[in-house]
Amino acid sequence: MSDVFADEDLMRQFCAGEAHAFQLLYARHEKPLYRYVRRLLGMALVAQADEVFQDTWMKLVDARDSWLARDNASFKTWLYTLAHHRAIDVLRKGGREVSADEGWMDDDAQAPWQLWPAAIAEQPEQQAFWRKAGQKLLNCLDGLPELQRATFLLHHDDGLSLDEITQVVNAEFETVKSRLRYAISKLRACMGAHLQPITDLDSTL
Repeated sequence: MSDVFADEDLMRQFCAGEAHAFQLLYARHEKPLYRYVRRLLGMALVAQADEVFQDTWMKLVDARDSWLARDNASFKTWLYTLAHHRAIDVLRKGGREVSADEGWMDDDAQAPWQLWPAAIAEQPEQQAFWRKAGQKLLNCLDGLPELQRATFLLHHDDGLSLDEITQVVNAEFETVKSRLRYAISKLRACMGAHLQPITDLDSTL
């Protein structure tokens, strides 16, 4: 029965004092949100993923009145904004210089990954390709600048649109679009010949 309620409806119910609505929201977003936090922090700070995850939900509870004041806000975008900023704080406190590191793009048309998804991959089959990439992709993700990694994860793992990502990371649309392009370009180069081109995987997607 809970599936008939949108996130925003459940959040309004929670703001009105219905604790069960919070439990439903938590169950709905627990796994994808934890995955985002864990992957954004990277292997170096993975031990703090639980702390960031729990802090995010505590911040949600404490800030529910501010969400209610907006009322037309997307709950998911707001939730991921809380998680993103908390994770970035931890990265900075961990001695990481949070950077987008924009300015490098692999344009080698003869590279073995030339048939992989383009740098702006919007089609469902292209997103499915990246989900199939496995452990090698996780290792390459860990090498991306944090803001490029965040943009890639939000778009390909969590299904947020570029407009929604601008709200989460507090950046302009063109900046987010560029970060996604750079992230995918670097991932393609990093993974090299470890995966078949997308044309060889079409039958399995």
